[in-house]
Amino acid sequence: MSGAPAGAATRSWRLRGPATVSGAVGVPGDKSISHRALLLGAMAHGTTAIHGLLQGEDCRTTMAALRALGVEVAESPDGTLCVHGRGPEAWREPESVLDAGNSGTTLRLLAGVLAGRPFCSLLTGDGSLRRRPMRRIVDPLRAMGATVLGRAQGGFPPLAIGGGRLGGIAWRSPVASAQVKSAILLAGLQAAGETSVTEPLLSRDHTERMLSAFGLVPRRDGTTVTVPGGRRLTAAALTVPGDLSSAAFFLVAAAAGGPGELCVRDVGVNPTRTGLLDVLERMGAEVRRERGRVVGGEPVADLVVRGRGLRGVRVGAELIPRLIDEVPALAVAAALADGETVISGAAELRVKEVDRLSAVAEELGRMGAAIAATEDGLCIRGRAPLRGAAVSSRGDHRMAMSLAVAALFADGETVVRDVACADISFPGFARVLAETAPACGIREETAGV
Repeated sequence: MSGAPAGAATRSWRLRGPATVSGAVGVPGDKSISHRALLLGAMAHGTTAIHGLLQGEDCRTTMAALRALGVEVAESPDGTLCVHGRGPEAWREPESVLDAGNSGTTLRLLAGVLAGRPFCSLLTGDGSLRRRPMRRIVDPLRAMGATVLGRAQGGFPPLAIGGGRLGGIAWRSPVASAQVKSAILLAGLQAAGETSVTEPLLSRDHTERMLSAFGLVPRRDGTTVTVPGGRRLTAAALTVPGDLSSAAFFLVAAAAGGPGELCVRDVGVNPTRTGLLDVLERMGAEVRRERGRVVGGEPVADLVVRGRGLRGVRVGAELIPRLIDEVPALAVAAALADGETVISGAAELRVKEVDRLSAVAEELGRMGAAIAATEDGLCIRGRAPLRGAAVSSRGDHRMAMSLAVAALFADGETVVRDVACADISFPGFARVLAETAPACGIREETAGV
């Protein structure tokens, strides 16, 4: 798992329940869109101005990698991030290893671009990332003509990539993964001929939408998306909407709470990402979308949730690609609902920052939840009384914030350990939670050297 190095100072949140959320809140920019804005801006010609970019650790890792490849990335006084692109042909061979830290998006998408560059690149990450599967991108990149070496025949990082002279392919992915799809498409932009990716289910389509903003409109047929090679991308002005995955923690807290109302402003509501909203409505929550509009090709709205009693539901594989990152938060909602909730088809969560299925079951179980991990999901019997406890994020940012939400509904005090990881996707989470749920009295503590 990721987390603080041995002997380093560790951060914890101490908070008490019960407490409810209400009012209005904003959340940081979408992490998936922020990564893509940086990478496509670096592949384009001209200056791409990005407003609302997530300033979390993962996105800063992508910025650092691009700078190491010779791309100029600058922040203006008003917070706008400017990427001065000269096309991927201007990228230079990095002098050192490119460290993706904890970011699977950085490593996988960057590998796709580097597969088309005629030099050697070395990609690695932290201990957690080095355990995440890479054959799902290595195999198609090799099929396109890149040389990719890695541990276990390319199964795990570090990866060594010798790129250039790619040929387009028609790839049928065994998993619905936006990271896999995007890595292949980004390589395909530099290949001879067309490149297509077919998925078993439609994954997030942020890459396809953003390519259109850069002047290249992919062709879609069902779950197959196709891009031509050799096309020049033109710089764009982009605005990153709020991240639905970050909003999820507050949406769940509001849906499971009392009759109060919470508004989360300016959230991206791309249909490939809104599975959580669908499930919360099926569970009985009132979820409204207000001020709907389109920003940079992405649908955006204010999300208003009113607390009502929730009921258990079944969530199958067909929904998982649309809520994969929200399953830990959804598990909290299920623990607070009447009846049983069964989540299946989510085996992909076993190869995230941690094994999220086991981690969610064990840590919520410490708080009294009646929850068990299955081979590919979770079985949760709701309304078991939650109690304050000492729990751990295990170095996983989504675990940290989900456990904080659970603490709002627990009797007594909860300590969530190892919470520095929350800065990966939601810097300032504790401050925002304190504003919307002041009764929880959340405070951050630091221990160790």
